[in-house]
Amino acid sequence: MDTVKSPESRARSGRAAQILTVVAAVVVLALLMIACRGGASQPADSHRFRVALLTPGPVSDAGWNAAAFDGLELIKDKLAAETALVQTTSPADFEDAFRDFASRDFNLIFAHGFEYTDTALKVAKLFPATMFVVTSGAAASANVASMTFRIEEAAYVEGVLSGALSKSGVVGAVGGIELPSIRLTFEGYRRGFQSVQPGGKLLVSFTGSFEDVGAAKEAALAEVRQGADLLIHNADAAGLGVFQAAQQSGIYAFGANRNQNDVAPDAVLASAVTDIPGAFLRVATDVAQRRFKPAMIEFGMRDGMVKVVYNPRLVARIPKEALAKAEEAQREIVAGNVAMPTLSSGK
Repeated sequence: MDTVKSPESRARSGRAAQILTVVAAVVVLALLMIACRGGASQPADSHRFRVALLTPGPVSDAGWNAAAFDGLELIKDKLAAETALVQTTSPADFEDAFRDFASRDFNLIFAHGFEYTDTALKVAKLFPATMFVVTSGAAASANVASMTFRIEEAAYVEGVLSGALSKSGVVGAVGGIELPSIRLTFEGYRRGFQSVQPGGKLLVSFTGSFEDVGAAKEAALAEVRQGADLLIHNADAAGLGVFQAAQQSGIYAFGANRNQNDVAPDAVLASAVTDIPGAFLRVATDVAQRRFKPAMIEFGMRDGMVKVVYNPRLVARIPKEALAKAEEAQREIVAGNVAMPTLSSGK
């Protein structure tokens, strides 16, 4: 049966047809624009270089972890990379963090500490397209590299300076968790100190934490009570406690890993500095350009990646003879004339 449409119904039908015609025209125009761009449907940054960082402590520590964060920011700036960061709170977090970044197609993952080595080797086998780099690591594989800094060389120079300055013949060292790289730092310091004072004594304490400032301060004060008149640390954020102990006791301390002279400008005589940011950028650049070869990578004073930076506010208080001894020790290290401790030697 035929249906007779009212004038109002016919008008509505006409408007609907016009709307459909406009929508169709918009769709066709959009398809033509996509075709002109080569049909690109991928996000603009789908091939952006992606770099992640795992740290064992806060990047606000003004030391070890802060230097790694500086490196990540440098990579972001210089390579226009997409970056991400996670602080792992315990070894139980390591594998999940590695897997998360690798499964999201990050090209490079830095794991900032010796303790990440075993987990990196394990997870890397499952993600061959991702490069893993462990700072202070102990092994390498097809897509895992270990990057170490011979901070013990700078510690040796500080030890020489301490030997020239110490009146008691006793100096102190405070570490966080007892790791091989930290033992090497303190052994380098001891060798430098005893090269000037053969009968001198180094007191060593480990608090078991990289964040407990109070524990590090108490450990340092205990060493001061035993006669230590200079202090060195390798305790990350907890190193602030060592500086507090030095300031309270009226003695000097040394910074570690990053220039910490401004952290306690009246107490930090000099800092053993590793150019972690520069090394991170160098590695990331090679990975981005597909020329990086995973291996055991080592940086030291000879290539300018490790150095002693004196506090400009305090350097004038160092006797010229003491400063000359430290500078001579640095020249001898660069020349390869000073025996440094190694992991294999145990000292």
